[in-house]
Amino acid sequence: MGFFSWKTQDTSRSICNCHSGQQTFTVFMHDNKGNKWEEDSYGGYGVFAGKDYYQLLAQMNGRHGRDVGLTLAFNPEPGTRFPNLTEARDWEWRNEPPEDCEYQGYFYDNDETKQGDKTDE
Repeated sequence: MGFFSWKTQDTSRSICNCHSGQQTFTVFMHDNKGNKWEEDSYGGYGVFAGKDYYQLLAQMNGRHGRDVGLTLAFNPEPGTRFPNLTEARDWEWRNEPPEDCEYQGYFYDNDETKQGDKTDE
């Protein structure tokens, strides 16, 4: 099984995982009720600060279980609500799924800039 990763919805940065050799950065996962989970060193398997993205996806849609969340993520039904992934602590939830990271947060091209480094600082 591969890694799960996305791009942050506020900055479009790849959420690299701690096994990638890239510098990780703080990511917040937000639900539609105002809850948030702060992750400083993403492990690559969909868990942010102990909360599984896919379980949260299922819960936000009145369901239970990671497998149900995986099904909803890859085959969303009309009205499916999605967790948001951002670098911003304060974020107004939007019903938009985060964009998948084509590198799975790990498999970066050798000539890619370091995904975890901010280049504008």
